[in-house]
Amino acid sequence: MISLAIVDDEQLISSSLATLLGLEEDLEVAGTFDSGESALAWWKERTAKDLAVPQVLVTDLQLGGADAMDGIELAVAVHKLMPSTAALVVTSHSRPLHLKRALNLGIAGFLPKTVSAADFAAAIRTVHSGRRYIDPDLAAMTITASDSPLTEREAEVVEAAGQGGSIEDIARHVFLAPGTTRNYLSSAMAKLGAQNRYDAYLRAREEGWI
Repeated sequence: MISLAIVDDEQLISSSLATLLGLEEDLEVAGTFDSGESALAWWKERTAKDLAVPQVLVTDLQLGGADAMDGIELAVAVHKLMPSTAALVVTSHSRPLHLKRALNLGIAGFLPKTVSAADFAAAIRTVHSGRRYIDPDLAAMTITASDSPLTEREAEVVEAAGQGGSIEDIARHVFLAPGTTRNYLSSAMAKLGAQNRYDAYLRAREEGWI
């Protein structure tokens, strides 16, 4: 039996995922958490008491607000506590930038939330066995993408800008102040040679940076 911990700041998603994966005969969900901080605190308490911890960490990439620990940071922190725990990062915003960062930090698995239940379970079994599981489409996109001039925050703001809306709308989406959001957009537009924020979105999208 493979034991799991699931971390997602949307409780409906984490509980639904727990129910879905719990239907697999060889998978068992040991706990669900709504933040990286709460998951890490639980992990530290378990290891301090020499209690069993999940063999696989399944975590969303984006967790909570701007100052919250993200899924990759959580995976690295858990690995330091328990090197035998494999991490599988899932995201609804797949970007080569994120995959490169995850691979550089030794994350075993990375896939979009759009995968089927069967592929999700297969990914968990794969990382538990000590192998890597990377979504093929995202891997191909990453191989062909050139190095992005954008920081991770700039890329996130540019991607949000592509959905339209005011600066205030974009700021709420990325959990930043409007002034900070405007600064990130200005910096990204300058780097991309874009005339406006939607032009920046199109250029970054075409290059595979978002």
